[in-house]
Amino acid sequence: MPGNPDYTGPAGRSHDNAPQVGVLLVNLGTPEAPTAAAVRPYLAQFLGDPRVIDYPRLAWKAILYGVILRVRPKRSAHAYARIWTPEGSPLRVYSEALAAGLQEALTARLAAPVRVVLAMRYGKPDVGGTIAALQRDGVRRLLVLPLYPQYSATSTGSVFDAVADTIKRLRWPPELRQINDYHAEGGYIAALADSVRRHWAAHGRGEKLLMSFHGIPERYVREGDPYFDQSQATARLLREALGLSEAEAPLSYQSRVGRERWLHPYTDETVKAFGAQGIKRIDVISPGFAVDCLETLEEIAMQNAEFFRDAGGETLSYIPCLNATPAHVDALANLVSRHGQGWPEFSPEGTSTTGSARNAVGDVISEAGGDA
Repeated sequence: MPGNPDYTGPAGRSHDNAPQVGVLLVNLGTPEAPTAAAVRPYLAQFLGDPRVIDYPRLAWKAILYGVILRVRPKRSAHAYARIWTPEGSPLRVYSEALAAGLQEALTARLAAPVRVVLAMRYGKPDVGGTIAALQRDGVRRLLVLPLYPQYSATSTGSVFDAVADTIKRLRWPPELRQINDYHAEGGYIAALADSVRRHWAAHGRGEKLLMSFHGIPERYVREGDPYFDQSQATARLLREALGLSEAEAPLSYQSRVGRERWLHPYTDETVKAFGAQGIKRIDVISPGFAVDCLETLEEIAMQNAEFFRDAGGETLSYIPCLNATPAHVDALANLVSRHGQGWPEFSPEGTSTTGSARNAVGDVISEAGGDA
């Protein structure tokens, strides 16, 4: 028992083990397969999150389970099938590559080891199970980075909910830091601008550069969500980096659902208007997404390209997300390094807390003429 002087703790544990630090990347999530059977539980978890849809619970559950989950899984599965890769869902494949790139970058720049792991807010690997596994492996300091450049309660806020729900159940929770957003980070803006320039160099330049962000209901902004202001700030900074005017690089919002008014102008209506105005080619970038996914590869590059052509346009040229490009990895590595300041792993020496404490005690004993 703990009061016994001979008690050494649970098997496999050591008092001398140095604590570890973990970096938890969290993205939205994805179904396990492009089938209605796989999409249904994913959508139930996603659309059942009150951070995403905050309608009265009983009324919303009746709509969700009585209507939406009877119809939408089949339609969404068809959309996923259009972009599915041999390796799996693009969002998961690109997120895993980004996590691996960040692990390599942090390993190269830090003297002490830092573990980078990926979790999904909805689906697998889940946030709770991933944090619990990190704790079992000795991670005592945890930095959470949601892969959403702009903060919204519907995305980043929901990730923080999942983290808090996990932490409060742990007997010994880790020291915790969370990154709210990086919408105006210099490295992130520079990486976006560089991706546009490279796309123009390889494919030519359209008459407009449309910046399409994921939408949220306008009501959420009125209630205090900063997403509108942060998306506008990202758009302004990207225009400045590219030397473009607002007319040359307008902003729009995509992926609205339901009858409630969402942030506007809407992307689909915007591309249709461009086509009707006689514009023949537009470039579209989605600066609110860290990696390519259903909303970029299917909704923008396929659906909206078709809307543009049907309205009289010719070419909608989609500019891929930053994904695991070196510039994106470097921007996130800088972000993580800055937020990790004060933790020993992020110091120039990379010494552990245990080692630092021992050295300090040893110095005191040596000065007193003792023997450590």
